[in-house]
Amino acid sequence: MTDHILRMSGITKTFPGVKALQDVTLSVRRGEIHAICGENGAGKSTLMKVLSGVYPHGTYEGEITFEGEKCAFGSIRDSEHAGIVIIHQELALSPQLSIAENIFLGNERAKRGLIDWNRTNFEAAQLMERVGLRENPTTVVTDIGVGKQQLVEIAKALSKEVKLLILDEPTAALNDDDSAHLLDLLRGLRESGITCVIISHKLNEVIAIADSVTIIRDGRTIETLDMAGDGVSEDRIISGMVGRALDSRFPPHQPTIGEEALRIEDWTVYSPSQPGRKVVDGASLNVRRGEIVGLAGLMGAGRTELAMSVFGRTYGVHISGKIFKNGRPVEIRSVQDAIKHGLAYATEDRKRYGLNLIEDIKRNISAAGLSGLSRRGFVDEHEEYRVAEGFHKSMNIKAPSVSSVVGKLSGGNQQKVVLSKWILTEPDVLILDEPTRGIDVGAKYEIYTIINRLADEGKAVLVISSELPELLGLCDRVYALCEGRITGELPREEATQERLMHLMTKGQE
Repeated sequence: MTDHILRMSGITKTFPGVKALQDVTLSVRRGEIHAICGENGAGKSTLMKVLSGVYPHGTYEGEITFEGEKCAFGSIRDSEHAGIVIIHQELALSPQLSIAENIFLGNERAKRGLIDWNRTNFEAAQLMERVGLRENPTTVVTDIGVGKQQLVEIAKALSKEVKLLILDEPTAALNDDDSAHLLDLLRGLRESGITCVIISHKLNEVIAIADSVTIIRDGRTIETLDMAGDGVSEDRIISGMVGRALDSRFPPHQPTIGEEALRIEDWTVYSPSQPGRKVVDGASLNVRRGEIVGLAGLMGAGRTELAMSVFGRTYGVHISGKIFKNGRPVEIRSVQDAIKHGLAYATEDRKRYGLNLIEDIKRNISAAGLSGLSRRGFVDEHEEYRVAEGFHKSMNIKAPSVSSVVGKLSGGNQQKVVLSKWILTEPDVLILDEPTRGIDVGAKYEIYTIINRLADEGKAVLVISSELPELLGLCDRVYALCEGRITGELPREEATQERLMHLMTKGQE
């Protein structure tokens, strides 16, 4: 595979006050899967947006050559016409339209000015079969899961006669089964001659699927590795990404565990959309001061539903059970009650529920703690700025100022803003739902350090994570949840991936 389908050279992209890319080079061989790795904010997505015409020719410096011809894409439509299709991390589907309608949106199958529905559904079915979707083409997209929605995006790309498919964090929101299916699909596309560029933080997947890896750090190309070569490992890639070797993925921590801070007894929650279905079934757990407790479970086990129902009953109906705070029973029937009793909940979907992406860092940090910043019914803006600036420094939020828009920050820095927002409320108990989802290894280490620091300050921390190595490396104890039931509890010294998986899949022993 010495024939290169794509060459990018000298790519430099500048935003006001920030040089996002500086003299970046990228060469992709025809018919390979080429991974791009780097920390959040390294410039990976920006580079792909330059390639796909999101940032049109003239807004950057450098040269793009695709299939031997120099390109000057003025829009996404131009790059798609050449055979380059990008699938962004945030899927661009219309949820209320059918699968077939989404596949051909903007590329409709029409006859005499009217959509030919028979042809649309027939061709959609063919594309769906190619990507492994067995649904009816008329199925509404909102009725299928995220994993299948990702397949719809790929079917949509195939309908455009794609030659180079770019996928930005394609498995970030997928469970293990959906991720494995997607990787198998990419292998099949490679066999059919389609070249793929994949951006991913999941280095185990990169090792498993990529033919080559280009590492970008601080907007510059560091190196390109041939995965068939000797000595290419996750640690080797990490070293290139962060500029140093991470001797351990988790910072050292010696816990000082105190009295019980939170106890939940016989907690039961019913689904608001499926009458009679128990989502959480008689769950009981406790967290002590200075302790980091994990909650493990497969997708659909009820982890997030448990957390949300405890945090002010923001999920579920017919909720029963008891909550004890510092040994005393408390009633928590709203988010305000939860905050008043010293609980904080950092959602798994920070972009949708945890942050206001069009607001600045300062206002996002103050959002949950405005009562403490108000004087006579008005927010003290000087105090708000002072508090935000304090978190800007103590949490090492990488942004020019607290007036920077949160939507422009990397995933790791957005997560630091979410944590700052809840720390401002001075909680005793923090529930962190997938705190490192979509975050690179360097930023993960920083988040782990912050979590350890919070525990050292005497706070009780409950961590929900889909990554078993994360729970094993971070937590002092781990509970397992299966079909809404707590099926076991393991201390750090007894916990292994195998034992946890047994509890997560086999039920009570």
